[in-house]
Amino acid sequence: MTIKNRFLALERWTTRLSMGAACAMMALAASLGMFQIITRFVLERPAEWTEVLIRFSLIWMVFMGIPMAFRQGAMVSVDVLYRWSPPKLKRVLDWVVSLAALLLITIVIWWGWDYANRGKVQTVTGLEDMSMFWAYLAMPVGGVFSILGILGNLVDPQRLELETAQ
Repeated sequence: MTIKNRFLALERWTTRLSMGAACAMMALAASLGMFQIITRFVLERPAEWTEVLIRFSLIWMVFMGIPMAFRQGAMVSVDVLYRWSPPKLKRVLDWVVSLAALLLITIVIWWGWDYANRGKVQTVTGLEDMSMFWAYLAMPVGGVFSILGILGNLVDPQRLELETAQ
């Protein structure tokens, strides 16, 4: 097994893991939303804590779902330029887009980790025992998974955004 195949196997596993986490967070948000509706409108005793947990789960859902988008090639690119370019220029565009995405994700990881550490002293309104650290941690964690997705797409390009574009 080559290094490329080992890396792609690791990337597939981590991307599936992050997508599973994103799906779980979406299911959690939907369940908590349903619970909130029942407690507020049926039981007339609202559970305020669900609002905060829904927001946190949606944040985690987004940051854990981004690696799959990167892996499928849904990065910022100039589609028309890419479609009209010869194969060698397409590869250069792949590198430019990947490097730009890696720069952006590196910034997200750096500042996300900084925010998470600063948020350790903040408590969540409605959940006084919970630190904001756990909400902000979604940025660096999702960023690390995203790096693997970006590199995976660079090594083994998938241009699914071009195939499904209208």
